[in-house]
Amino acid sequence: MTVSKTPEDFSRLPLGDAPAGAGERVKVLFPLPLFKAYDYLLPPGATARVGAFVKAPFGPREVFGVVWHGLPDEAVPAAKLKTIAEVLSAPPLSADLIDFIDWTAHYTMFPAGSVLRMVMRSGDGLAAPARQTGYVLGAPPEGAPIRMTPQRQAVLDAAGAEPKSASALAAEAGVSDAVVRGLAKLGALARVEIDPDPPFAEPDLTRPGHDLSEDQQFAAEQLRRHIENGQHATTLIDGVTGSGKTEVYLEAVAAALARDALAQVVILIPEIALTLPFLKRVAKRFGGEPAPWHSELTSAARRRTWRRVADGSARLVVGARSALFLPFQKLKLIIVDEEHDGAYKQGDGVIYHARDLAVARGARAHFPVVLASATPSLETVVNVDEGRYEAVGLAARHAGAAMPDIALVDMRSTPAGPGRWLSPPLVEAVNVRLSVDEQSLLFLNRRGYAPLTLCRRCGHKMTAPNSDTMLVEHRFENRLVCHHTGFSMPKPKACPACNAVDGLAPCGPGVERVAEEARARWPQATIAILSSDTAGARAMREILDAMYDGAIDILIATQVVAKGHHFPNLTFVGVVDADLGLSGGDLRAAERTYQLLSQVTGRAGREAKPGRALLQTYQTKAPVLTALVSGARDEFLAAEAVSRRGLGFPPYGRLAAIILRGQDERALQACAQAHRAAIPAADGIEVWGPAPAPIYRLRGEARIRFLVKAQRNMDIQRFIKAWIGRVKMKAAIRRVVDIDPYSFL
Repeated sequence: MTVSKTPEDFSRLPLGDAPAGAGERVKVLFPLPLFKAYDYLLPPGATARVGAFVKAPFGPREVFGVVWHGLPDEAVPAAKLKTIAEVLSAPPLSADLIDFIDWTAHYTMFPAGSVLRMVMRSGDGLAAPARQTGYVLGAPPEGAPIRMTPQRQAVLDAAGAEPKSASALAAEAGVSDAVVRGLAKLGALARVEIDPDPPFAEPDLTRPGHDLSEDQQFAAEQLRRHIENGQHATTLIDGVTGSGKTEVYLEAVAAALARDALAQVVILIPEIALTLPFLKRVAKRFGGEPAPWHSELTSAARRRTWRRVADGSARLVVGARSALFLPFQKLKLIIVDEEHDGAYKQGDGVIYHARDLAVARGARAHFPVVLASATPSLETVVNVDEGRYEAVGLAARHAGAAMPDIALVDMRSTPAGPGRWLSPPLVEAVNVRLSVDEQSLLFLNRRGYAPLTLCRRCGHKMTAPNSDTMLVEHRFENRLVCHHTGFSMPKPKACPACNAVDGLAPCGPGVERVAEEARARWPQATIAILSSDTAGARAMREILDAMYDGAIDILIATQVVAKGHHFPNLTFVGVVDADLGLSGGDLRAAERTYQLLSQVTGRAGREAKPGRALLQTYQTKAPVLTALVSGARDEFLAAEAVSRRGLGFPPYGRLAAIILRGQDERALQACAQAHRAAIPAADGIEVWGPAPAPIYRLRGEARIRFLVKAQRNMDIQRFIKAWIGRVKMKAAIRRVVDIDPYSFL
């Protein structure tokens, strides 16, 4: 999408360098849903700059906050102001980050305090944790020989000059902590204090990267030029799957870190499952693991990354979308890998799109941003076409590998047969791969065993309590699960509506049902399922490693397999239902389907062996599928662009959603009508609704939506602010604004 220009009345605020002194007034913003900062007095003997962390009384308790910019209200008597309890020694937030918080709050229309909360999410990082005891090799006193055992020897072999905690040393040696402490008592190990949050290794910029092809070298030079000139530019690396985009942008990372000894870089990736192998890949390139940031980290690991980013010693960070809000001191480059991925859209709390905010942050702080994708979003493609972004292309796979051959299977003429989901051509293709010890991937973007469970007798559909969402059967666990709310229950023996015993039947396939058919067809093959429902992060990593090592013959997977994975012996991809995702009212449905299927078929034939993909479909004439077969991506995107331009939809127009939700339906309807009556008149802006959300009831709340469509040059935030300011909300109803919505459910 095109990030809208900042309105004239919202510009970069001068933060200043002069600290306020004791007894002076300052403004403090708290990480709470607050739209403004509050006036306080500094305590005696204290000074604080804008960006300093403080603890101050707020209501009945003391809360951590940040000294904010702006002039305090001198008309309020000092006697009425509360005094800050403590100014913390933690490194203050940078001026660039404070500006970014303000801009994000304005753009998303969420309170600045809510955006600040994303920055302060690891609040325990504000104070250094207590130092721990570590152990290094010691010098036992002479004349007192130590009786050596295999366990003790293993500990001494694992110990060295670098201190390690008792638990870490014991784990490495495969013994108990008691063995470590016993050796310390004997003097064979020496106790030293260690920081529980040690700094991350400094990137070794003398290490050479991979040999680059001519196209890769040209692309890397383009990125280096922007870095060396110290200028903002957003550059798209548009490369086919397997073309080596990562190696190109790692050259840009090296250039940014080399140009400024204090520079920090963040690489955003969309999927947690990618984090560990990607960290290893980056560590191999720079000689040390970068700082990680994602939801699977322990609280201690999150604290370590947060603290080391805040003090500037973590110079290279790899993380999910929220890594964009870490307290960088001198951020100089952002990489957004797989920029098209929907996982960059945050749907809870502050609603934002990390790709778009990354571009905005780079523009406001004047440093480069790199987007990388084999299937770039239409928003990004249009920004390139219209000159706002630059682009470098990688049209061929690395090391001479060929793109896979893609063909459609018409399920009307070659059906799978009763109770089956795999067509004869797809089955034969798997047979061929098994006969030559090559791997196959069967792809279905539908978790569980069946997407719908209903009663054969009365037709009752199993739904989540207080929701209109269908329960998905997970046969391996014998449970029914709602993927929207997280509700889970054992599958009942009888229908809850008519009490028919064994009347509940699964309808349609999920990955578990496809796996059931695959195991019946190929009993000698090693078959695995990869889905976020069937594997946690660790188990998912084990499956991916086994697939890479060739230990799996057939992998049956959802979209988690489509993002950046490389399997050397995978030569066939079968898409079980290529039509899934083409229907519905989502304006990006065709684009998302193209991106997903292009990415998943791109897993085949990434090395010397040629790859092939078959797509099962009932819609052989669908433009998205014919474009995949012919490789006509640009023509497909051009047709999508014409359609969107004619309708005034993004990226040629702007959208925003207003969602009202509450348990009291009568109050909700009244609130919706009040909003309808309050819509201001404005040229170039249309408001659609109120209308029930497609999933009307979710987690016990009913939901009503408005959709605002504006011309591209309109300040949609100003319009919405004027509109919702006319409506007095009741406590029973909640209202959420979603600028640039990606989900319409």
